[in-house]
Amino acid sequence: MRLCAWYLYGEKHRGYALNPVANFHLQNGAMMWRINWMADTSPRGIGASCGMMVNYRYFLEDTASNSAAYLGTKQIKASEQVLSLVSQFQQNSKL
Repeated sequence: MRLCAWYLYGEKHRGYALNPVANFHLQNGAMMWRINWMADTSPRGIGASCGMMVNYRYFLEDTASNSAAYLGTKQIKASEQVLSLVSQFQQNSKL
């Protein structure tokens, strides 16, 4: 879960999220909301993402500012759950 959070939140290409689905939602003003363990146990889900899925949440009053922040300063809005996992990854990582 920590590695997944880091991949979605911290791994970048030219400053933007490396994952194309994350990049799409963040450009449109979503917030990275929750990472779900074993949410997709289909063979494809296990093969593509070890069964993990992420929820992106759109707060309509924040989408314009979230999108502008992401596109302008490459700042990703994320929930406490995601940020906690990112922090745990950074504390334990040898990267």
